[in-house]
Amino acid sequence: MTRNRAALFDVDGTLADTNHLHVVSWWEALRQHGHHVPMHDIHRAVGLPGEDLLDHLLEDDRDRGGDELLSAAHDTLYATYFDRLPALDSAADLLRTLSAAGWKVVLVTSAKDRELDALRRAIGADDAVTDTATSDDVEQGKPAPDPLHHALELAGATPERAVFVGDTVWDMKAAVRAGVTGIGLLCGGIPRGDLEEAGAAAAYRDPADLLADLADSPFSAVASE
Repeated sequence: MTRNRAALFDVDGTLADTNHLHVVSWWEALRQHGHHVPMHDIHRAVGLPGEDLLDHLLEDDRDRGGDELLSAAHDTLYATYFDRLPALDSAADLLRTLSAAGWKVVLVTSAKDRELDALRRAIGADDAVTDTATSDDVEQGKPAPDPLHHALELAGATPERAVFVGDTVWDMKAAVRAGVTGIGLLCGGIPRGDLEEAGAAAAYRDPADLLADLADSPFSAVASE
């Protein structure tokens, strides 16, 4: 393991303003299959891999044979937004600033294939991204620590030399379990108190707010050498 510093980032709700698009897509997919779930509950579950999200929202004794169709419906609905996914303000600038300072920037996300391509196009900072860790790379997605462990391997960094930025309690719980400092962003719609209770060392409004305070953020506690 090298002495690299790793800046790990969730994508949906953290770098791209997409959480509510996922909420609407899941709500409609669930409705089409006879499940009536309040959007508030769906919002709280966003950030979990699809299979875990459905387990979190639906009854345990359901017929899971329809879960694949449910996930496919969500994916189809969400794909209609691919050409206009909005990046959050200063998301690209934040990634480029960290990369220029010597951090290995790794995206840690449940998105994959066309969805991930669309998100990366929206953010527009591929030149600053070292690698991407997806839920397909590991046995369990967030809040398990597996995605962060994999991201650390990709970056060649130890947990003590890494910071993970996310917007959900699942992100912060994964950070705690992986031994990585977590920073919560409020732009995903989860309250500050919930993120801090889940383990966030600090919380900021959005990428622009974090960038403006970068010198005094938890990133500053990780020495360059």
